[in-house]
Amino acid sequence: MFVRPLTAEEVQQLRAGLQSRDAFTLRRCQILRASAQGQRPAQIAAALGCASQTVRNTLHAFEQQGPDCLTRGSSRPHSAHRLLDAPRAERLRDLLHQSPRAFGYPQSHWTLPLAAEVAYQQGLSERVLSAETVRQAIQRLGLGWKRAKQWITSPDPAHERKKKPGRGS
Repeated sequence: MFVRPLTAEEVQQLRAGLQSRDAFTLRRCQILRASAQGQRPAQIAAALGCASQTVRNTLHAFEQQGPDCLTRGSSRPHSAHRLLDAPRAERLRDLLHQSPRAFGYPQSHWTLPLAAEVAYQQGLSERVLSAETVRQAIQRLGLGWKRAKQWITSPDPAHERKKKPGRGS
């Protein structure tokens, strides 16, 4: 397996890429140049200290994309999708406008992990989502999210008087 014959313009791009500070571009240029000189993938891999599959991946990428393969693309998987799409996010909004007590929880405020658990129980997701996924869905809805504050009040009737500075306890 070898790289196809290079055009004069591609040879220029490889020469420029060999001067690149980006390791990805530099490595791919080294691989393509060595292949153009007739070296086999295993030889190139041994000389550059990389896997043979890396060399083959580079040759395939060059065959499909040409010189565009010299710059790193997105590492995001093509199959990635939002776990909470727009309709499900709207259902999450409706859910958050209710008390957790309505879902059998003994508290009156939502936390992100609790919202994730209830969203799963209500069929909004196939699995329990991470708190970060729920936070991002809430953010996409344009809602603000702050950590709930816990307020503790004392049953002592003299609590307010005692709480003021300079007063005795």
